[in-house]
Amino acid sequence: MESYLNENFGGVKPKNSSDEALERWRKLCGFVKNPKRRFRFTANLSKRYEAQAMRQTNQEKLRVAVLVSKAALQFIHGITLSSEYIVPEEVKAAGFQIDAEELGTIVEDHDVKKLKMHGGVENLANKLCTSTTNGLAATGDLLTRRQQIYGINKFTESEARSFWVFVWEALQDMTLMILGVCAFVSLIVGITIEGWPHGAHDGLGIAASILLVVFVTATSDYRQSLQFKDLDKEKKKISIQVTRNGYRQKISIYELLPGDIVHLAIGDQVPADGLFVTGFSLSINESSLTGESDPVMVNAQNPFLLSGTKVQDGSCKMLVTTVGMRTQWGKLLATLSEGGDDETPLQVKLNGVATIIGKIGLFFAVVTFAVLVQGLFTSKMQQGTHWSWSGDDALQMLEFFAVAVTIVVVAVPEGLPLAVTLSLAFAMKKMMNDKALVRHLAACETMGSATTICSDKTGTLTTNHMAVVKVCICGNIKEMHSSDEVLTLSSEVPSSTLKTLLQSIFNNTAGEVVINKDGKREILGTPTETALLEFGLSLGGDFQAERGASKLVKVEPFNSEKKRMGVVLELPQGGLQAHCKGASEIILDACDKYVDSKGDIVPLDEATLNHLKDTIEQFANEALRTLCLAYVELGDEFSDVDPIPLKGYTCIAIVGIKDPVRPGVKESVSICRSAGITVRMVTGDNINTAKAIARECGILTDGGIAIEGPVFREKSLEELREIIPKIQVMARSSPLDKHTLVKHLRTTLGEVVAVTGDGTNDAPALHEADIGLAMGIAGTEVAKESADVIILDDNFSTIVTVAKWGRSVYINIQKFVQFQLTVNVVALIVNFSSACLTAIMRFLVLWLVLWLYIVLLVLWVTTPASGNAPLTAVQLLWVNMIMDTLGALALATEPPNDELMQRTPVGRKGNFISNVMWRNIMGQSLYQFVVIWYLQTQGKALFHLDSSESDLILNTLIFNSFVFCQVFNEISSREMEKIDVFQGILKNYVFVTVLACTVIFQIIIIEFLGTFANTSPLTLLQWFFSIFIGFLGMPIAAAVKMIPVGST
Repeated sequence: MESYLNENFGGVKPKNSSDEALERWRKLCGFVKNPKRRFRFTANLSKRYEAQAMRQTNQEKLRVAVLVSKAALQFIHGITLSSEYIVPEEVKAAGFQIDAEELGTIVEDHDVKKLKMHGGVENLANKLCTSTTNGLAATGDLLTRRQQIYGINKFTESEARSFWVFVWEALQDMTLMILGVCAFVSLIVGITIEGWPHGAHDGLGIAASILLVVFVTATSDYRQSLQFKDLDKEKKKISIQVTRNGYRQKISIYELLPGDIVHLAIGDQVPADGLFVTGFSLSINESSLTGESDPVMVNAQNPFLLSGTKVQDGSCKMLVTTVGMRTQWGKLLATLSEGGDDETPLQVKLNGVATIIGKIGLFFAVVTFAVLVQGLFTSKMQQGTHWSWSGDDALQMLEFFAVAVTIVVVAVPEGLPLAVTLSLAFAMKKMMNDKALVRHLAACETMGSATTICSDKTGTLTTNHMAVVKVCICGNIKEMHSSDEVLTLSSEVPSSTLKTLLQSIFNNTAGEVVINKDGKREILGTPTETALLEFGLSLGGDFQAERGASKLVKVEPFNSEKKRMGVVLELPQGGLQAHCKGASEIILDACDKYVDSKGDIVPLDEATLNHLKDTIEQFANEALRTLCLAYVELGDEFSDVDPIPLKGYTCIAIVGIKDPVRPGVKESVSICRSAGITVRMVTGDNINTAKAIARECGILTDGGIAIEGPVFREKSLEELREIIPKIQVMARSSPLDKHTLVKHLRTTLGEVVAVTGDGTNDAPALHEADIGLAMGIAGTEVAKESADVIILDDNFSTIVTVAKWGRSVYINIQKFVQFQLTVNVVALIVNFSSACLTAIMRFLVLWLVLWLYIVLLVLWVTTPASGNAPLTAVQLLWVNMIMDTLGALALATEPPNDELMQRTPVGRKGNFISNVMWRNIMGQSLYQFVVIWYLQTQGKALFHLDSSESDLILNTLIFNSFVFCQVFNEISSREMEKIDVFQGILKNYVFVTVLACTVIFQIIIIEFLGTFANTSPLTLLQWFFSIFIGFLGMPIAAAVKMIPVGST
């Protein structure tokens, strides 16, 4: 079975599956009872094709718009354009000078002519009653009027489906509809022949059972939909930095309005259509909107920014012009959301299992109906009444047909693929409470198979709360642990050097020091930038004064490949100066001068160079992050189109930044090791810093290798194959190094790789990995978009929790499949053999079925004695509910335990239906078969049943014993290998509730619903026997678990 499933349903990957693979398995699902329910949580390929067509249209539209705007530029320079635009009265009345449609066409069509006609960006801001400096005046009345005229930044979402929609979809089951028709016909014929109410019992019983199945199924599905809706809301919680009322503040993107001034930085997603105000080196990736991967440079000449695109490099201030569904991204997003997520490999595989069983079940249902009809016909032939057919005969034929249809209901396990969704939905909700937001369903099950985690250092293994604790300036190393030490440094360092240092800190930064709306000083930026700015402020510096004194001419933002950031300043006294900071050894290599203890600039001799290199190594060995700050004087001939120089700098200072290891990381790494998961650190930091942190975390061991990115990328393919299994630390790595490492681990070594990332440049590695883990606090929107799971607290321990939940999902689904398989194997052997085959053939079929292990159907049909069905349609539907919806609820929602992390991972090639599962299925099936078969053949003699209702009582006893076998088998299925199955059972309220409801309802069916369910009340002895038969299955299951088998 496993090889068949892999061949026909194995083309779907955990992520990035091709459309061909997704279409192929759908075509193979020939027999589906309820397509709406079966395929509810699968991708809508037609909607995806619509979205792709829309992207192509956008690409062509933007291409034409750009060409037109370029042509327009050639004609409008120096021409005074007359305004033909008339402001609508309602817009004027609201206090604005331009309406939403006009604003939308300017940006969407890249209409330079219209922009010029309206007086450019500054004048547009005035027409929107806003300021490019202070932003919106966020008074309640004005915001309300603005929303009425321009709309809100929300996108059309599909309406939440009500409970009754799920009831309707559950009723779409073809077999239930046929049973409903049977119930109606039975009701009419029964009342006609036997009168009311006796003649209505069978029909009403089937109808009530159908309604029970429908409402239980709909309730389960509705609860799942609510869980996914809650998770979807969490995914959309995105904040953005804006200026309002003159203050920088963070607001939700859904609160944005036209006129807002948004601050964008590398890795941000553009939250609405807008216009570039000011900024540097802004490069935009428009592939999400147009499919075009080449970045677009945005500046004053090309100021158009489109919603949904991403900042690939640089930073800027943007004036919001168009929001919500007025943007192209809003229209595209509506289509994309209808496309849905890809189905998971396990969902597809279990769809394959359900398809196989469906075909076999349909075949045996037809055979069973034929055998039952043949038995009736033979009986009438023997009685000589084959030419005389009564209403009772018609009812019996109808009953045979209903049983055959019910067999298909029971045999086709629609619940198998939906059990995956149920388990994933449950896990995703619980993981959200554990600070992990799952963006893609497949990540849950894939994380359970992870064999390697490639983790960042900063913010994941460390706290990301940074502070400058050491500095080397003017050739001297100073401690910065207290305010007194900071004051001492300020007094000892020459004033000219201190001035240059503060100039470098406050100008060469992507952070800012602002006054928030509470009137308090707030430092914005990455933890590294924040630490440096805090250091500058502690030295007595004034951020606003420094920024106001010099003019920024050019900015080259920090880049993971260059490991540096640079700016060019126009000084107040005249002249240009370039400042750079970054990886200490890289910046120091660009220096040929340094500032000595007197504040003089002197050549960097070999002795001083060695001293500075030793200082860097000393800081790094103390697990400090080191940065070097330097500057160079530029000539007047420098232009903002020229690159910032890479050589000739003067070293100002080297700082050591402390970032403590997170509490609990060492224990988490140890848990991973015991679980067979290798943890590797991949960082851009100095190798000595990385090694010190890795040892502290327990990642770097005696036999492990620590390597630098430049060394790694020079290795040949053969050398990489040899060293990659031993690499535990990679320092000074570029995004390409990280991507290469992940690719080799996956393809060459067959590892299942989880990768953490927070920056824009991590996106390729996150995309390449089996599971991409983005940081929720430090991560950019680009990284989060590329990730499968967002770690909301940026904590490595949360990653271990995700792995534990992933294993729990995988094993829970295995438990459920094992449980269903056992029920069906027993039912097939007992019923089909009793209906169709001789004693010799029964023996052969038994061992054939046990050998092939492929039958997952309930075919409990007839007894040899009477030729009637021992289980009615009502009873079969109840058995179906126990092993399908209720079984999934009980077993697929088992919470994880710590012992899961003491097992080896499944890996990439593990079989889903393992030898352990087959062993348990065979042992339990054999026991149940022997017991039930004994009852069928010897039950009357055993219980001295000789009355007119002996057949009814025996069938009730068999039905009751079979149900209790499943109740206790459900308990045994909680553990596939452990004998103690009661550990933690009372903590799982869902399991206990399902079990209690099953037992209570079984008692009601037997004792009180006999008229409708065709059962007879049992004596205490018979009840005890039924329960004892079920309970005896538990020690049998425990004994079977002691039989050793292979792991696959």
